[in-house]
Amino acid sequence: MTQTEQIPAEAVIHNACILDGDRVTFTEGTADTWIAVAEGTVTARGRGDGWKDGAASARGEVIDAAGGYVAPAFVDIHCHGAGGASAEDRSEGIDAILDVHWAHGTGRLALSYVSDTIEGLCESLRAGAGLVRERAMVMGLHAEGPFLSPDFKGAHAPEVLTSPTPEAIEAILEAADGTLSQITIAPELPGALDAIGRFSAAGVRVAVGHTAADYALAVQAFEAGASILTHAFNAMPGIHHRAPGPVLAAAEAEHVTVELINDGVHVVAPVARMLHELVPGRIALVTDAMAATGLHDGSYHLGSLPVEVKDSVARLVTADGTQGAIAGSTLTMDEAVKRAVAEVGLSPFDAVQSAGFVPLRAVGGVPEPGDSLQAAGSAAGAGSLLAPGMPADLLLLDEDMSIRASSLGD
Repeated sequence: MTQTEQIPAEAVIHNACILDGDRVTFTEGTADTWIAVAEGTVTARGRGDGWKDGAASARGEVIDAAGGYVAPAFVDIHCHGAGGASAEDRSEGIDAILDVHWAHGTGRLALSYVSDTIEGLCESLRAGAGLVRERAMVMGLHAEGPFLSPDFKGAHAPEVLTSPTPEAIEAILEAADGTLSQITIAPELPGALDAIGRFSAAGVRVAVGHTAADYALAVQAFEAGASILTHAFNAMPGIHHRAPGPVLAAAEAEHVTVELINDGVHVVAPVARMLHELVPGRIALVTDAMAATGLHDGSYHLGSLPVEVKDSVARLVTADGTQGAIAGSTLTMDEAVKRAVAEVGLSPFDAVQSAGFVPLRAVGGVPEPGDSLQAAGSAAGAGSLLAPGMPADLLLLDEDMSIRASSLGD
């Protein structure tokens, strides 16, 4: 863009570091970039002060980022609820869920359902399919079960866990009607590898999770078409020097995206740091958030199971009063990103990529790396979510990654 060209702009953010685009062209810590938005769309972006002469309207808002960051709105591909509501509450609870996560920087999410009977899951998927079509923020549905291991069930009701059958698979696909973005499966179950192939062929991303699978079987699952690891380290065997388990199988399968619940409870910082070193560019930060997210400590439910939240940590309530399994989380994406930088040691660029482009790519929401999302010649680079012509779903972040403002293009 030359300085004489005009930029349609209702708002220009300058003196910013834009955490979006190609790693090859991105320079960490550079705060001389700017981005212009109008009518909910990114209209231009660049470096230096070319926006001053190019802005089409003197009435547009000019925002000095003061060396802060501009990032795409976050994407959460594993979210059960918030604000006292769960995905299973259907349209009655959707506003509460979306309001909480929107306030914490999430622009798009997948509604995740805990294990249920096949009939119950199909009912939820039919209702969820309507929400995908009605609400732009709901990008798809995630069935976390019921094809899970009873030995690694976590906070899933054991009585509904089952093995996949051809009839069940077809019923799920029909109920979701093209809106099922992800399904979690334990590959050791009878019929599981065939199920992975069928779901993958239907365009559903299959995740390995809640599983007793060893390394060799996890490798088979990823070769059969599975492409996500559900909340790494949780509800699966860990890494042992003679039994590497599904985490290292996922690390060696370069097409696999690895979910991480980065709340410091599900996975502590040194292990999260090791995971980042194992799978650079393939971590998808997720919340696994349940109904208590955005609320206070107290008694809640995850599916049919009672949950007690204490010090913001959700655990199942057991019959004998002992401490139960972790039951989802009360994490929000902004907190996951802040922890990724402050505690795990990711760069701001990598943390934001893990909260946006990587999870979106994992469920087929953007092209693979190297495929351009915008017209040839755009300065934003391949893999950009804030290229000219893209929706201006963005966040203005302070240097500590806190959200200063959001959705400036609306």
